[in-house]
Amino acid sequence: MSANADSNIIYINRLLNASVAQVWAAWVDEARVIQWWGPRGFSVTSRGKHVRPGGTWDYTMHGPDGTDYPNLATYHDVIPQALLVYDHGSDGTSPPLFRVRVEFTALGTQTQMAMQMILPTAEAAQQIRGFVKQAGGDTTWDRLSEYLDKATTGKEYFVINRVFDASQEAMFAMWTEPHQLTRWLPAFTTQEFIEADIRAGGRAFSKITDLYGTKYGLEEYLEITKPSRIVYVQQFTDKQRKPLRHPQAPTWPLRMLTVVELTAETATKTRVTLTWEPYGDTTDEEMAAFVAARGRLSQTWTMVFDKHETAAS
Repeated sequence: MSANADSNIIYINRLLNASVAQVWAAWVDEARVIQWWGPRGFSVTSRGKHVRPGGTWDYTMHGPDGTDYPNLATYHDVIPQALLVYDHGSDGTSPPLFRVRVEFTALGTQTQMAMQMILPTAEAAQQIRGFVKQAGGDTTWDRLSEYLDKATTGKEYFVINRVFDASQEAMFAMWTEPHQLTRWLPAFTTQEFIEADIRAGGRAFSKITDLYGTKYGLEEYLEITKPSRIVYVQQFTDKQRKPLRHPQAPTWPLRMLTVVELTAETATKTRVTLTWEPYGDTTDEEMAAFVAARGRLSQTWTMVFDKHETAAS
């Protein structure tokens, strides 16, 4: 989520790997939207979704702690595969909190989703930003990406996004320079590079120490396109680089493919989109472990990205 500090509008922009028709259907079809709507850990019970001017969506979000959040959205403007405008934040008796405007634009085989959450004041927008961050609301759009990716490719992914106050070149350096990579590790974790040949076809090998002890990690870089894209395969090994299972998760996939895309939203703001998936042959048990862990992965990467913000400043 990004916005100007003094603005009453919160802007959310995502490039989705699906056609406009597929993205539109994911938004307006009742059976589809409940599969991804809401932060990670939330589920939805829908009592009717009528996407037309004057129509409503009556639904309840169920939080992971068992709390129910009744919602009634009212649609104002509906242009199929192009525009949705609706009021959000009413529980059916209270007035809405803000108006939402979502535009869908085809970019080749992808779709640009440009969203505005329009609040009455800058102060109200700041409050909503805090609430959304605390509730993990940005993961809603990560779940949408995962839902669309699975629908179009049949694969399971983990996706997380964040916008940082740093240039694209600065963020690229943070992901490719060894001394910077060690600056944004999770708490109580240290990393010592034994080898760091970070280029397409290169490898990085490191010793990682955390609360669970010491392990070794190997990254094989498949693609590095400066300053926008980094692709690598990672796995745990022993000291002699022999592949090992995750020390705390024996059913975790042996190898993981990481794709990092860095998109300049302005000269001083960069969106980081990280996509993770099992790499190579994967058993049903391993895939189930990966899918079940996406909530924990969001928590871990949120902490990492929090460190990212400190390192980028």
